[in-house]
Amino acid sequence: MNTNTEANTQKLTDEQVEQSLFAKGEKIYPREVHGMFAGLRVLAVIALLGLFYFLPWVMWDGHQAVLLDLPARKFHLFGLTLWPQDFLYLAFLLIIAGYTLFFTTTLAGRLWCGYSCPQTVWTEVFLWMENLVEGNRQQQQKLDRAPMSFRKFRIKATKHFLWIVFSLHTGVTFIGFFTPIRELTDQIFALQLGPWATFWCLFYGFATYGNAGWMREQVCKYMCPYARFQSAMFDKDTLVISYDRERGENRGSRKRSQDPKAMGLGDCIDCTMCVQVCPTGIDIRDGLQYECIGCSACIDVCNDVMDKMGYEKGLIRYTTENALEGKPAHILRPRVIIYASILVIMLASLTTMIATRTPIELDVIRDRAELYKEADDGRIENVYTVKVINMDDEPHTYDLVVEGIEGMEMIIDLKEITVAGGSVMDLPMRLLVDEDKLLSRSNPITLRLTARDDASLTIEEEARFLGPLP
Repeated sequence: MNTNTEANTQKLTDEQVEQSLFAKGEKIYPREVHGMFAGLRVLAVIALLGLFYFLPWVMWDGHQAVLLDLPARKFHLFGLTLWPQDFLYLAFLLIIAGYTLFFTTTLAGRLWCGYSCPQTVWTEVFLWMENLVEGNRQQQQKLDRAPMSFRKFRIKATKHFLWIVFSLHTGVTFIGFFTPIRELTDQIFALQLGPWATFWCLFYGFATYGNAGWMREQVCKYMCPYARFQSAMFDKDTLVISYDRERGENRGSRKRSQDPKAMGLGDCIDCTMCVQVCPTGIDIRDGLQYECIGCSACIDVCNDVMDKMGYEKGLIRYTTENALEGKPAHILRPRVIIYASILVIMLASLTTMIATRTPIELDVIRDRAELYKEADDGRIENVYTVKVINMDDEPHTYDLVVEGIEGMEMIIDLKEITVAGGSVMDLPMRLLVDEDKLLSRSNPITLRLTARDDASLTIEEEARFLGPLP
């Protein structure tokens, strides 16, 4: 009998677990909150979205200030133009961004998630529009529970119309970083937008609408990999949002006039406001959880409650695990020093590389149809294609010199090598050498390209001159 009961209990438990895994997630209605951290989030949203929507319209030296022109293989970053040959700089920027994330996470937890992550920023905007159309938390819940009516349909349709318009605008702006946005908007209004541009505008717009409007916290909880490995960068001195259990427990409701100590209660009045404002629906009083995005909404609302109750603020606050345990906190610690040192070295290296960058590139490509041939005058001839890349915004005229073999003659078809700014020139070149001057079958040569108007714009490229066996 006991065995059957245990088996039935185990079966019921398994069924409950299975149902919880496949249960439909309930919609979260985060309560609107005001306070210092809420104000900082608003400022971050305005600043970041302002940059996103404004930057594509900024012009710089006759071109879009920030334009990742993939068809032309040129990345314009204000006064700097990067080519595929400059991929190292882009790699450095991405690595620096990664280490900056690690550094800030080690110091202050998920600041990126709470204030700067695109998912957080766009979700905030969608929540603002939802509150504008549907009302506050209670009004939204009441509307969703009500049966479908003309009023409910009108309100929902208005909200989704705003979401869709904003999402499409976001999609067009995003593509405007890869295609000149002025040309893009002209094509849209003239109904001449190409199929690929149309696809990516709609795709990114749909992604914004789905992620920020529908999925919201699901992206942070189940799709974002950062939530899974952030704990590897945390230690007991990392600044995180925490509930002071020593001060808050035991929880319990009470009147403001009552003495909590006489009632055997802590400062937490169990109002659940911290849960109601949480965009991911967690209870911070249960301890630090991977779903917490560090938005600080629970700090603002708890401080407001403590202020109304006449208690000291900071029941929920930014603090460290060591500080909660009464131990001294340490800002400077090995991992912080390591991350900071790596960041400083990489930033210094990138700055030096950009400052000393030569905005010309020289590629020498041998004619692979034949290794060499004998000219009419008996000399050995090699044929090359010299690719001159002017990565500067201004045109330059260059002098090309070849060295390495005595008596070598260079023949090119142009009197002057003039390359426009941001352009590439393919230059056919023939080299002629007396056979007795060749020391081996493969002889090293050096090509040096120098701008006539600026001697500092010079670059050298090694190549090989092939001939018969000596």
